[in-house]
Amino acid sequence: MTPLPDCFCPADGTRVTSQSLAWCCPVCRGPLDLDFAPTPAPLKSLAGRVNSLWRYAETLPLGTPSVSLGEGRTPLVELTEGVLAKLDFLMPTLSFKDRGAVLLAELARRLAARQVLADSSGNAGTAIAAYCARASLPCTVYVPERTSPKKLEQMTAHGARVRTVEGDREAAARAACEAASADPGTFYASHVFNPYFLHGTKTYVHELWEDLGGRLPDVLVVPVGNGTLLLGAALAVAELYTAGLIDRRPALYAVQTAAVAPLAHAWEEGADDLVGETPAAPTAAEGIAVPRPPRARQILRAVRDSGGTFLTVTEHQIRQAQLDLASRGLFVETTGVTCWAALREVAPGALPHFRSRAGGATPTAVVPLCGAGLKSGLA
Repeated sequence: MTPLPDCFCPADGTRVTSQSLAWCCPVCRGPLDLDFAPTPAPLKSLAGRVNSLWRYAETLPLGTPSVSLGEGRTPLVELTEGVLAKLDFLMPTLSFKDRGAVLLAELARRLAARQVLADSSGNAGTAIAAYCARASLPCTVYVPERTSPKKLEQMTAHGARVRTVEGDREAAARAACEAASADPGTFYASHVFNPYFLHGTKTYVHELWEDLGGRLPDVLVVPVGNGTLLLGAALAVAELYTAGLIDRRPALYAVQTAAVAPLAHAWEEGADDLVGETPAAPTAAEGIAVPRPPRARQILRAVRDSGGTFLTVTEHQIRQAQLDLASRGLFVETTGVTCWAALREVAPGALPHFRSRAGGATPTAVVPLCGAGLKSGLA
């Protein structure tokens, strides 16, 4: 079995052994990164491999899994000229969170954890519940009180114990952290703190690169709450560029709802981290309603380094985008439509990276449709 890479704290350099159940830096309590710099396989060598995200084995920190549900390899469809959508709601648990959840469940199994704890606004919890069921691991998920009923039902159906916490998304995270810290035999499957999750979400970009014939679009538009998809995308872009498999890096466009936009506010202020207490209001996009993302510095740096920017969308724009996608045959949950909501408001040529490409060799932008509409209903 391939040895597990160690973790380290990006803030202070503290190292954590690969055999530890520690989920955060023991010094500053911040999130961890993985000491892992893989080299992706060339495009031609991917032919004939397993039709799941595990076809990118060289880039994953875990070897052949025992808990896979065939996750990954979701299709691309055109929304408008130059803009493609990746249908990540066509995953086993109907959201992109399966990409990271499968790695966390596999890691928990290999570390012989007695139980798994997670916190979530919905989709990460349903994914972790499903993959823990697959791995025969007891699972408890802490959720905020306004979590969509269908997501709660899905977690329960997979056998997870659901703990509803009064308050917002951060209250659920605090409750899970406290419970995990109280039991040294517990694996805290945090999709925010545990870096294995990011190395699962990065397969989103590896799939784009393969399906676009060894290219990436000018712009990757990504919804951002805790930033797991954006940071995974940044990892994949760096791997492909370092290996010489792409000759330019796409810009990362991060989308937040205007109701909860701490990162967009910090961006506007030119800050490297969150600035003060940004007001938060109720939003239909519950999956990105995160007032204080723990990886804020990393998210802001990744967007800045890519030459990208932040965009925000209103509740009205979310509703209209959801209906627009449904009219095109795509019923997507409210959080999952935010990127399309942002692009629908952009006039041609208004953003610097949106340019026509002769012959249509590469789309201008790709948006993820990351959760099924049945999870949240209509906004």
